[in-house]
Amino acid sequence: MARYAKFAYLMFAAPLALAAPAMAQQTPAASTSPAAPTTPATPADPAAPADATAMPADGATTPAPATTAREMTPDEIAAFNQAVTDFTAGQSAQQAGDNAGAVAKYDAAIPAIRTAVEADPSKIDNVNFLANALYADAAAYGAMGQMDKVVSLYDEALPYWRKVVEAKPEDTASRNILAGMLIQMGNQKLAAQDTDGADPYYQEALTLARKSAAAQPADAVSKNILLSALIGASQTTTEEGLRDEALNMGKAMMADGTIDATNRPSIEIMTGAKAS
Repeated sequence: MARYAKFAYLMFAAPLALAAPAMAQQTPAASTSPAAPTTPATPADPAAPADATAMPADGATTPAPATTAREMTPDEIAAFNQAVTDFTAGQSAQQAGDNAGAVAKYDAAIPAIRTAVEADPSKIDNVNFLANALYADAAAYGAMGQMDKVVSLYDEALPYWRKVVEAKPEDTASRNILAGMLIQMGNQKLAAQDTDGADPYYQEALTLARKSAAAQPADAVSKNILLSALIGASQTTTEEGLRDEALNMGKAMMADGTIDATNRPSIEIMTGAKAS
């Protein structure tokens, strides 16, 4: 079977525009947990409503629900506040094209954000903050070509993104972010000829992407995510019609100019417009 999916580097080419959360607490005089970020850090790309029904890829896990939340210590609160500052600095560096500077700041911020999530996993804004910090870190590493780090960060981030999507069914950005990450993980498996490992990622992404495209049928971002999921899934499953669906959708998107630079080469190969 011909291989069309490729591990897409394009998504890492431009800095992400994520909003920084508010400071958790200016003065940790009492041993109280930081308030959840009031402005969740979500990428600005348009997307479709989040979906809570897609099944995780085989072997993937979601963060275990906390039986009891604990209060954070003053030192942990101070570290969380510093993480907000570091995250904001990482965003500025990334937007300026300084990816090395960005990963240094993100790597410094992530441990304290993890601690806040571990202290109280029910605080979804902190979960969202961690998910986005991991995602932004992966984007910066990807821009530097360190794809092993991208895969590792995505693997850690996926359970948190699933939790965000489940908790925020109207958050249009989160659904497409999660679907795009799943496709990237599937592409990585497929590039290593691991079709069994790739298929669950594509299937989960396909469920999300179909709902996105149904909700916003004219949105080019949602259409391209669905097309990517179809191209991937058509190579890892025997389900009838997926390849034809991908081909027909790709042809239509090439005709109307909505296909992106990641999907175009695969559709050109499938249509014979470009030699494989």
